Amino acid sequence: MFPQATLGIMRTPTTRQLPLAQGEFIEQFSQQFSSTRRGARLARHLALHQLSGWGIPYSSAEFEAAETIVAELAANAVTHGCVTGRDFELRLVLSRATLRIEVSDTRSERRPPGPGELLSPGALAESGRGLLMVEAVADRWAVVDRHPVGKTVRAELDLPARPAGRAQ
Repeated sequence: MFPQATLGIMRTPTTRQLPLAQGEFIEQFSQQFSSTRRGARLARHLALHQLSGWGIPYSSAEFEAAETIVAELAANAVTHGCVTGRDFELRLVLSRATLRIEVSDTRSERRPPGPGELLSPGALAESGRGLLMVEAVADRWAVVDRHPVGKTVRAELDLPARPAGRAQ
């Protein structure tokens, strides 16, 4: 077994189906990653692999939007939400109509502005565009408290109609 820090993985990923009250199924993937650039890169790669496994076409607009969202939120978690010795978590939830992407970290005091509160960075600024990109490609997004500590940035993408029964 490789040391956990080498892979940037802090626990085994979980993938499961959860029934909804309406009889619809949700697919869910959740994994914690080390708060490093390597952890952010691995989060993006595993998210894309999971989306492909769920049948979201690689060349679709939804896949590309999800790639942008995961990359930006994971980068923000390791850049602005890093607490020494703490991980960040990626969670993907797929229903027939929506893909929800959540990235959580344990830093409560550095809460980013929410939807409609973002300011454009200066023309020569080297940072400050990540959440603007998320806002541009997501159908909805929000910053919510994570209990017991931290915050979660959540983005949702509306998906094209899928056959009834399963999310795929």
